[in-house]
Amino acid sequence: MTHTMERLFETIAARKTADPATSYTAKLLSEGVERCAKKLGEEAVETVIAAAAGKRGEIVTESADLLYHLLVLWAAAGIEPEEVYQTLAAREGRSGLEEKASRR
Repeated sequence: MTHTMERLFETIAARKTADPATSYTAKLLSEGVERCAKKLGEEAVETVIAAAAGKRGEIVTESADLLYHLLVLWAAAGIEPEEVYQTLAAREGRSGLEEKASRR
């Protein structure tokens, strides 16, 4: 995770105790994992639509929204970025097809 993403996750995690009336992140977190997951899905769809339409600028902005909402979901679910990084590291050097087949 880049330094920007690390700082963003730390800010998001700190918002767990913020006032939902004054912080969008705190509001999302207070609504629980399911709401955070739904919002992530909405952002994923918006990113896909922008990509399918070939709208480069929108792909960039929607991707930023998507990454932010992924980090919010992690925080809501109690997942630390390091857990995800470890999983990615364990997959390094393996074919994606091989890795998918190993999950069956």
